[in-house]
Amino acid sequence: MIVHRRAVTAVLAATTLLLTAGCSSDGGGGDGAGGSPSSSGTASGSSPTRQAAEATPPAKGSVKVVRTVAEGLRTPWGLAPLPDGDLLVSSRDEGTIIRVDGQSGRKTELGRVSGVSAAGEGGLLGIALSPDYASDHMVYAYFTSDSDNRVVRMVYDERKDSGEQLGAPDTVFKGIPKGFIHNGGRIAFGPDGMLYAGTGESGNTGLSQDRKSLGGKILRLTPEGEPAPGNPFPGSPVYSYGHRNVQGLAWDSHQRLFASEFGQDTWDELNAIKPGDNYGWPTAEGRSDDKKFHNPTAQWHTDDASPSGAAFAEGSLWMAGLKGQRLWRIPLKGTAASADPQAFLKGEYGRLRTVVSAGGDKLWLVTSNTDGRGSPKAGDDRILEIQVS
Repeated sequence: MIVHRRAVTAVLAATTLLLTAGCSSDGGGGDGAGGSPSSSGTASGSSPTRQAAEATPPAKGSVKVVRTVAEGLRTPWGLAPLPDGDLLVSSRDEGTIIRVDGQSGRKTELGRVSGVSAAGEGGLLGIALSPDYASDHMVYAYFTSDSDNRVVRMVYDERKDSGEQLGAPDTVFKGIPKGFIHNGGRIAFGPDGMLYAGTGESGNTGLSQDRKSLGGKILRLTPEGEPAPGNPFPGSPVYSYGHRNVQGLAWDSHQRLFASEFGQDTWDELNAIKPGDNYGWPTAEGRSDDKKFHNPTAQWHTDDASPSGAAFAEGSLWMAGLKGQRLWRIPLKGTAASADPQAFLKGEYGRLRTVVSAGGDKLWLVTSNTDGRGSPKAGDDRILEIQVS
């Protein structure tokens, strides 16, 4: 159910241009409990002719861990960089948002998000800053409640005492199916100023192919929670469907959206998202010969990935792996992989949940070893600053 707030502002009309241009970011236990033989990631085959003029990144890249920004985080999930270089981090199980000083790593609690009901893979998940954050100081959050998954927004008032800086949640959008597994949860504002949300099918595979359901979809909304102008299905927030559990959203330098997705027992996926397309679940897992399904840009066995966050930097898509315990680099030419995916940090920091651009050749990387499926070590969980090529 969509919660109506106010009329969509005129500035949103420009989104149709992005759509017409084709703006395209676990095993059975969701966040990585699936089992399958290990295999390196494999890239998809052909690329459209319009990609010929685009620069191709090197086939091989590099990753250097510059520093540990913060330690001692509990079940971190979402991360949102602030304009001054500090970071907001959500805790899935505690339902809190903390501020991490980008230089010293000092942690300050903003407050607890009321209404969060954490269980299994559900809880306080993705967060994002309003496109007008400089003036409205709004923080958006995707969380699991007693009845559903929903998106809310809250005023962040730095002048108040620690623990009391978050205003009451204003529900923007609700009614997304919830489950013990497959709650999706990643949210991000796109280059068009619209709010995108990756959802899961909550363990009910039939929801993914049902365009009337909000489960197993990528949704595209106005900041007020309305179906965004130019969506492929009139009056619907659904942007793409046939997904299992989307937890990563990222745009390349040409404003094309890519999404990472958990497979079941065989193939995890990185998909180039085209408005209105069907990505196959539950009929197809990984590549399919069925022409009605959009094939992935790259795919991995679930032991090697179980992907959550995704980010774009230096001509490549970077994807954090939970069960795979590694960071994947997928070099891109257009919407196709230009070389085989390359793995970094294998097993060095355990489960990797979230990766976010830090500008230029830098990324923020968040571990996920306190989520009940990892093996926490001293200092877990942590935020790393990494340099990539």
